[in-house]
Amino acid sequence: MLDIADELDRWAGQGRDFAVATVVAVGGSAPRQPGAALAVDRDGTAIGSVSGGCVEGAVYELCQQALADGATRVERFGYSDEDAFAVGLTCGGVIDILITPVRADDPARPVLAAALATASAGGAAALARITDGPAELLGRALLVRPDEGGHEGGFGAHPELDRTAAAEARAMLDQGRTGTLTIGAEGSRCGRPLTLLVESSVPPPRMIVFGAIDFAAALVRAGTFLGYHVTVCDARPVFATAARFPEADELVVEWPHRYLAATTVDARTVLCVLTHDAKFDVPLLAAALKLPVAYVGAMGSRRTHLQRNERLREAGVTELELARLHSPIGLDLGARTPEETALSIAAEIVAVRRGGSGAPLTGAHTPIHHPGGRPPAGRIGSVA
Repeated sequence: MLDIADELDRWAGQGRDFAVATVVAVGGSAPRQPGAALAVDRDGTAIGSVSGGCVEGAVYELCQQALADGATRVERFGYSDEDAFAVGLTCGGVIDILITPVRADDPARPVLAAALATASAGGAAALARITDGPAELLGRALLVRPDEGGHEGGFGAHPELDRTAAAEARAMLDQGRTGTLTIGAEGSRCGRPLTLLVESSVPPPRMIVFGAIDFAAALVRAGTFLGYHVTVCDARPVFATAARFPEADELVVEWPHRYLAATTVDARTVLCVLTHDAKFDVPLLAAALKLPVAYVGAMGSRRTHLQRNERLREAGVTELELARLHSPIGLDLGARTPEETALSIAAEIVAVRRGGSGAPLTGAHTPIHHPGGRPPAGRIGSVA
């Protein structure tokens, strides 16, 4: 639901009634992950997607039904080989979808509206909803924020259940994770286990591009497309200008290693070093390779790469730290133009994040979607 938070926040502010279908569990080669959502209002307007097109029509009808009868339900869609036009996932996967009406008379509406407003504003919060449990609890929602002991909403069963769910949801929020969790029968206080979908909304991950060159301008556009908050840093004010980088979220004129030491990074941050100048690269990479960031890549020829590695060793960088460096940066696409090079870099970042090999899918027998990849970050459903 939070992946389409901007539009749903607008709908909620206008007082519209709508129903939201959210992917809560997947199996096999399912096209969308938990948290992906489709919403339909009373006028029939639809936004979002739960399957990339396979079952959208059936889910649309279920949303209209939920608006009419006010009932929350979970539906499963799997592969259908009996009829090529039957409702089913042609990819062979299985998805479970929670359909929730959000009507004016819904007691959970204020909680959902608060979650949407927070996500739309780029804030951090986790929305937990019951997807498997007693019928009367299905779809009930609880909202938590970081570093706060309390929560908004609840499941209306037992305060201890709300406290347990809030603690579990906050732990997932701290990691920027979206997914399901199970609370055992004892913890649920309902005599049976409960399954919750927790959707985490966190500020976009950072991409810091060092080196205000023409390749950097193309990479800024690619990073923005992938959902990153993109910063361009260069020590030369004549190059780090808004006219040259109109799509950058932030421009910084500073020596790269000094800026890196002063700024905030985390496990989702990607660092792209495009300067290929030893006086900038060596102190910057020596610092970057010690940080717990998601990706460190450096541009340069193979000769530059070998020379730079020797300088980094001389600067005290260990072999284990050097092994984290993606250099020369990007995948082998035969790229030549700045745009092609940016695509190769972006593709490598996605492959590292998702656990992909970077090899062609044609003729391969590996999964198209890698469940072992790192969990999504940023706003739900994004490819941040």
